[in-house]
Amino acid sequence: MGRGRPGAPRDAAVQGTGGSSAISKCSAAERGYIEDRFLPLLAGRRRRRAPLVHRGYYIRARAVDHCVQDFLLKTQSYPRTQILSLGAGFDSLYFRLKDMGLLHHTVMYEVDFPNVACQKATLIKTAKELSALVGDTEGEQLGVTTTFSGEDYKLLGVDLSELSKLSTALKEAGLDNEVPTLFIAEVVLTYMENSRSDALIQWAAEHFSQACFLLYEQMHPEDPFGRVMQQHFSQLNSALHSLSQYPDCEAQQRRFFEKGWTECSVMDMNEFFTCCTPENEQQRVQALEPFDEYEEWHLKCSHYFVLTASKGMEPSWTPLLSSMTVPHHHDPVRMVGSINALVCEVHSETSGLRRYGHHSALIKPNVILTTGGFGEENGQHCRMRNFHVLIKHAGYWKAGCVKKENPDKRWDERLYHTVSCLSSSLALVVGGRTSPCAALGMLWLKFPKTCNDLDPNDNTVELVSLQPAAEPFALRWRHSTTEVIFKGEKYLFMYGGRSAAQPVLGDWYFLHTPEISCTVIPVEGPVPEGRHSHSACSWKGGVLIAGGLGAAEQPLGSVFFLREAEHGFQWQTVETHPPLIPRYSHTAHVHDGKLLLVGGVWLHSFSVPGITVIDLITGLCLDYAINVEHLEWPLMLHNHSSVFLPNEKELLLIGGGGNCFSFGTYLNPKPVSLSLRNILTSH
Repeated sequence: MGRGRPGAPRDAAVQGTGGSSAISKCSAAERGYIEDRFLPLLAGRRRRRAPLVHRGYYIRARAVDHCVQDFLLKTQSYPRTQILSLGAGFDSLYFRLKDMGLLHHTVMYEVDFPNVACQKATLIKTAKELSALVGDTEGEQLGVTTTFSGEDYKLLGVDLSELSKLSTALKEAGLDNEVPTLFIAEVVLTYMENSRSDALIQWAAEHFSQACFLLYEQMHPEDPFGRVMQQHFSQLNSALHSLSQYPDCEAQQRRFFEKGWTECSVMDMNEFFTCCTPENEQQRVQALEPFDEYEEWHLKCSHYFVLTASKGMEPSWTPLLSSMTVPHHHDPVRMVGSINALVCEVHSETSGLRRYGHHSALIKPNVILTTGGFGEENGQHCRMRNFHVLIKHAGYWKAGCVKKENPDKRWDERLYHTVSCLSSSLALVVGGRTSPCAALGMLWLKFPKTCNDLDPNDNTVELVSLQPAAEPFALRWRHSTTEVIFKGEKYLFMYGGRSAAQPVLGDWYFLHTPEISCTVIPVEGPVPEGRHSHSACSWKGGVLIAGGLGAAEQPLGSVFFLREAEHGFQWQTVETHPPLIPRYSHTAHVHDGKLLLVGGVWLHSFSVPGITVIDLITGLCLDYAINVEHLEWPLMLHNHSSVFLPNEKELLLIGGGGNCFSFGTYLNPKPVSLSLRNILTSH
């Protein structure tokens, strides 16, 4: 590979992604996600990655291992088999398989750029534990492109995009076209021009009589998460070429059939984790580290797929066919219409509305208070210390930073809390967390009777602690706190969420207002399963609970109405038709007998949730897409807040976004307005 050729800088960038991947896998292994004592010998630098990245690399390694070991099991009766890892980088697969005693009659070939292969060969030679597994290499002949050769391991330095050179080099190294061969391409082909990667896929089908192919790559480039993902790789000078021509599972499947493969199965990584990973293994992984980035985990998994293809194999090779029923998360969701999203122009000198995991509350007509969350303050990403207010005056929204009357009083910069307005001058903050190990209790917010409409920055709030005795049950986050009425008295109904000790809570408390005393009120009926990140709305003196994330980290599609009964309250199931698509991390509002669910995360990778309207009388459930063509940036509708303005029949969406796997933090830059007038008057 000549250093001066046009593709050299891009090749170096692609090689950089391989090195970063090895470091991430190494970090995941150190935390117990995967068993791999060889990775540290190959990865070089050590760096601790975030739990979200650990999970992402765990599911990638799990998928590859699942399929490779299935291939070795299904072909163990053959006298000889081969594995060809394309763009292998510093992967340790050969050493793990050899150490497990799974390569009795299998030769493994690895191919990567010549300089990568040379670096790896040097690492193997200098690490006794690695060279011992390869065994005697003295009798092995090194060809022009072979940088390391053992009896069952060949390491070749060839540019994969130069197919004729690759074919010649593999032939020289002893690859046999008539032996069952597994090709592995783990986030490799997408960096090549499509014409070249297509040619490689077709070459493998045409030149090998018994062949299997394992592909792990990205998909869905055009939704908000996909756009952030694409931008990340473009900034690294490593654009993902496959996405334009093969944007989803179905397109990839057609690609392999058209290139000569006779069997092909594909699933996204949410499906793989649910259907091909044993339940006890799922639970083990979920308990390894404190974790609170469920949205980004599910979004990451819906933007990567694993594909297996084969030809000439008897019996056919189908490692992704699970004994469980595979949920078709990639079936299109039927949208009955769309709603235009428009930028809500806000007169402001503050960027404080760029955040997620916050709470926004309409504390007075045309006055919205936003508290907490993680976002951007003074040009830095941090947990938000300041409170921000949006005030509508003369038809325009103005934003400002609220002054604390007692700045020495700690707010604790919390995320995933609730704020309940008890009057125009008093609100109760319940729960929230600083980290997934540290939950917070309750706090009063006191406002002046009047606010300055002309200058949003000239408004104040006073923070007042509650007595400690009232707090222990409030140490939770991702819960709901909703006003209910029992025998004419007002209560706050606190339900669900999670805590530092319990990943899902299903309990509830009635807090009598205004003194916030815990009151026992009998509740009858079928108890909903525990959940967090659900929505809760006051309705007819009771509360409507919709969706959420359940104990197995699976989205829920149930809707419950807690209504007042003769001696207390009663849980009642709200039947919807068609059934509500399971989701969580959405917001909700009730208007004129209709429940509006806004955004959130579901596992249908073909689309993102928009607005769902549930008629609470008939149960009719309709999904509307959000049309974002007027926005110049991706609109991420999870971890957001929303305020419904009933007179205007308008939704104001504030904040939203999150840590997008290893692609960086994304925050919706501006509030967005949705007019619901048409859909609320057309039913």
